Amino acid sequence: MIPEKMYNPRMSQRATKQPKQPRKEPQPKFPKSFITQILITVIIFFVISSAYTLFTDQKDANEIPFSQVAQDILTGSITSIVVEGDTLTIIRADGSEQTSRKETGVGLSESFAAYGVTPAELASTTISVQSASGFWFWVINLAPILIPLLLIGFFIYMITRSAKGTGMQAFSFGQARAKFFDPKDNKKVLFKDVAGVKEAKQELLEIVDFLKNPKKFLAIGAQIPKGVLLMGSPGTGKTLLARAVAGEAGVPFFSISGSEFVEMFVGVGASRVRDLFQTVKKAAPAIIFIDEIDAVGRVRGTGVGGGNDEREQTLNQILVEMDGFEPTEEVIVMAATNRPDVLDPALLRPGRFDRRVRLDLPDRADREAILAIHARTKPLAEDVVLKTVAERTPGFSGADLQSLMNEAAILAAREDRMKVAQFDLIRSIEKVMMGPERRSHILSDKEKKITAYHEAGHALVASVLTESDPIHKVSIIARGHMGGYTLSLPLEENRLFTRKAFLDRLAMTLGGYAAEEMVFGDITTGPSNDLQVASSLARDMVTRYGMSLEVGPVALVEDVQHQGGMSEVRDYSEKIAAKVDDEVGKLLSVARERAAKVLTDHKHVLDAIVNVLIEKETIEQDDFEAILRAHGIAVKGKEKGVS
Repeated sequence: MIPEKMYNPRMSQRATKQPKQPRKEPQPKFPKSFITQILITVIIFFVISSAYTLFTDQKDANEIPFSQVAQDILTGSITSIVVEGDTLTIIRADGSEQTSRKETGVGLSESFAAYGVTPAELASTTISVQSASGFWFWVINLAPILIPLLLIGFFIYMITRSAKGTGMQAFSFGQARAKFFDPKDNKKVLFKDVAGVKEAKQELLEIVDFLKNPKKFLAIGAQIPKGVLLMGSPGTGKTLLARAVAGEAGVPFFSISGSEFVEMFVGVGASRVRDLFQTVKKAAPAIIFIDEIDAVGRVRGTGVGGGNDEREQTLNQILVEMDGFEPTEEVIVMAATNRPDVLDPALLRPGRFDRRVRLDLPDRADREAILAIHARTKPLAEDVVLKTVAERTPGFSGADLQSLMNEAAILAAREDRMKVAQFDLIRSIEKVMMGPERRSHILSDKEKKITAYHEAGHALVASVLTESDPIHKVSIIARGHMGGYTLSLPLEENRLFTRKAFLDRLAMTLGGYAAEEMVFGDITTGPSNDLQVASSLARDMVTRYGMSLEVGPVALVEDVQHQGGMSEVRDYSEKIAAKVDDEVGKLLSVARERAAKVLTDHKHVLDAIVNVLIEKETIEQDDFEAILRAHGIAVKGKEKGVS
């Protein structure tokens, strides 16, 4: 199988189509914090109630009725009584203590007299009076009243606080949620931290100069562009470059996503746009950065709600704020998108986003510079050559290269090494490109042999055909969804592809299919992805690039953006469609025949590659080229000194 990232010539021309996901309506839920507070309240209530009940039960076990106290005084079994409010502490002759209670508001002598105890009989018992005081006295007496009140108050407080939070959210519903980056932050990004976008940085130097010294431009009547649109594939550094502009200029930087403007309620997005520009005007000169502006800036008139559509209302407010009746001064709007073709024309006209900066995928020199930036924080071993890594990563974006360096550091740390070696970087390339190795995916001997012939077929056809790229690695170790892979990289990075190069590429792609058919007389499911890639390339040759001699130089399809996403519009008859299908079939048949001829003529080389693959499972570039030389096949690029 051939890694598609290193293979697809259309990857820089069109964004990958993503199926539209059905929108999930939010389900109403209680806040987790509110539910937690209620549970805590209930637990506290039960703990206090249980403790109070236990304390009360223990108290009641030692308490005797007042009538019993009067009777015991008459019998002489009580030696003394301690009076503390209405509570009586009874001390008996045997030293034991008991408690009792007298009638509230009635004196002790009167209470005993009511039970027939005369003062003379009471005189034999020592009676002492103590004032009721102390912490536990008040706790015991006030607890039955205060505990319910405190619980009720705490419960009301939680309800009001939740209601207050909801109310505050309602009041702040129309406020912008932009993130503010302080220009005095020591961690700010500068142009030296961004590599591989020389032309883009040159375009933005004027913006930086204006923000630093606006009087120089205003004095001669010059107007700086109010909007800068950064366009490029995902991961090319659009957001990073916008932060670098703010860091170089030393001005406040407000960042917000286009999706944060749009809500289900009409008018909220427009309100947030107004609030954002009002906030930024107070901090001017400043920069507003709107990431993924295509979420709100798509062509108007396609929404279900027409003019009342919330997205269109938000876009209208952005247009007015950028260049309306009251133009904004010293506020520069920067935006990023990887879909500039879907933006509204009014947004792109001069006076709004009139400066457009395109960020392409980095070339070999740019990739080396990007790798050097990401390597500054990582200790590298002496054998690391970033130029070699850059040569083996065509089609990688800046984000891919950052992930590559991080994966290499993780691999080194996993093996308890303190430095990142070249071997770590090479392994991380394959991991970022195709996924981690699946060594637990054990193949049977038959499957291993089939996979080896399949990958050897790719490699041998690519090595014999003149317009194919050199082979850097062949492996039958599973990675990601692939059972094996053949890694081919170009000698030089090309932006233009010839018809001969496409024909050789088709033959190489079908080399695995032809090898299985020739050796085993049957076809497995292994070439399924190869067939998809080859069919797509052949159809593009006919319908997009005019490379079919039968159909001729005509573009039969075009990409059109609509509400559901991207689609291909085919504006031709059924007769032309049948001719296109015939041409695609011919291209694939010829490619399979060319691959089969190469494999038949070099069957001994194919068997030699397979034997090494089955033994070692992986063949690196040097070993593979040694096999080719041993069988008289010239190695590509060596005559020019290119490795």
